[in-house]
Amino acid sequence: MAPFLLAHEPAIRLGAFAGIFAVMALWEALAPRRRQAIGRWRRWPGNLGIVVLSSLLVRLLLPTAAVGVALYAETPGWGLLHVLKAPNWLALGASVLLLDLAIYLQHVLFHAVPALWRLHRMHHADLEFDLTTGVRFHPLEILLSLGIKLGVIVALGAPATAVLVFEVLLNATSMFNHGNVRLPLPLDHLLRRILVTPDMHRVHHSWHPDETNSNFGFNLSWWDRLFGTYRAQPRDGHINMTIGIHQFRDPRELRLDRMLWQPFRIGRGADQNNRPSSGL
Repeated sequence: MAPFLLAHEPAIRLGAFAGIFAVMALWEALAPRRRQAIGRWRRWPGNLGIVVLSSLLVRLLLPTAAVGVALYAETPGWGLLHVLKAPNWLALGASVLLLDLAIYLQHVLFHAVPALWRLHRMHHADLEFDLTTGVRFHPLEILLSLGIKLGVIVALGAPATAVLVFEVLLNATSMFNHGNVRLPLPLDHLLRRILVTPDMHRVHHSWHPDETNSNFGFNLSWWDRLFGTYRAQPRDGHINMTIGIHQFRDPRELRLDRMLWQPFRIGRGADQNNRPSSGL
């Protein structure tokens, strides 16, 4: 199993990404939630370019990625789940659940710490909200996030299969919950009891700081409810709300070179650290 995962992990992840991207792009074209003032041709080159750069950087620095680290930790039996001798089914479920909690806590941290916010704000500086916003993260943030994730994987003793499942789920749900797609309201209310829906996560991309500091979850909506960071709706409504942050409103900021340099610039107006006002 280990050689199979190491050999096919990139293909599995790339295949899942391509398939989900195609489905979400078609959904956005057929049933958009909001009309976009800035079109795909203006935004997508930068957003997708940053994905390519981040992926190449991760593969260059850590070719085996998170799955390889999980396999490496299995041999000496590192991690809590190995110590507890948890059965495979329990280790798989617990790992996916706890990794999702770790991503939620990391997200809160990247809003709360000014230096980390300067990296993360590039994700929030997108002037529209669609599936490519869900993969628009600064390469330095990707590396820091990967380091945190690897530490959690080793501490847990997460099985490699669980890590691969979680990585695919995280990528898929990030594109889904950033989708500019229309869901029937009853279905949205039902789904968000468990999952983060596009309407739920769109609130997090409001330019009002108190709304930016809510709805941090990516997969499960439970964490926001549990820690008091859940907000049901944006005050301006989904159609009229303003996406982005105050500092970077010029459409030229959507260029790849300016996106990469953005954490090292102040931007227009005072920088907002976006510290959470409630919850953790």
